[in-house]
Amino acid sequence: MLSAHSWFYWALLSAVFAAMTAIFAKIGLEGVDSDYATLIRTFVILLVLAGFVYSTGKWSDPFALNPRTWLFLSLSGLATGASWVCYFRALQSGEASKVAPVDKFSLVLVAIFAVIFLNERPSIREWLGILMVGAGVVILSFRR
Repeated sequence: MLSAHSWFYWALLSAVFAAMTAIFAKIGLEGVDSDYATLIRTFVILLVLAGFVYSTGKWSDPFALNPRTWLFLSLSGLATGASWVCYFRALQSGEASKVAPVDKFSLVLVAIFAVIFLNERPSIREWLGILMVGAGVVILSFRR
């Protein structure tokens, strides 16, 4: 079972893999349309995750899920797809070292949406960190 603090390590690994995603995608986008590249990436993800879920015995009847679960997982999937299309288009024409940090402005938006929709209450220290990320995005948006 996961410990109370294991979320941090999983989030850190997520950041490492997200960084690798940007670098690999930027290299892989040479000579291919970004939308087509997103489709290939999605297909690979589908295969890997299906194999992982099956091999770990976590597969269950998807039709047994609550309709609310289906709705929100579907909305999340649509948002993920839209994010990937936009991200790959940005990577195709922009520098990975600039695109990825701007993409992480999502951290600021997640905090705001979590307050509005999930009634979460970040501490002053957490808001300070979130605002620093937002300030970094603003600095990156300035032209030299």
